[in-house]
Amino acid sequence: KVGCKTLYIEPGSPWENGYNESFNGKLRNELLNGEIFYTLQEAKVLIERWRQFYNEVRPHSSLGYKPPAPKTLLPRPDVLTYATLQSPHQDDNNSQKLT
Repeated sequence: KVGCKTLYIEPGSPWENGYNESFNGKLRNELLNGEIFYTLQEAKVLIERWRQFYNEVRPHSSLGYKPPAPKTLLPRPDVLTYATLQSPHQDDNNSQKLT
């Protein structure tokens, strides 16, 4: 509706996609040039570990040196305290108080 279209990139012209080329360069320089993978499973584990670091830990200057997608931790369910909220219209004798 707004007239957006996909841009065509010529085969063999990777310089037309700067974001992808930047990622490929970082992947090669930070991981692939320093590793020898002896098995496919080893490659999967190390690449996944690097991907998590790249997305969740690595500081990014354009984001104020924060990671692009920081990992969020949820509290364990057994640590959560559940409370029943009291309606202001309920009688104090028949309702539970917030603990």
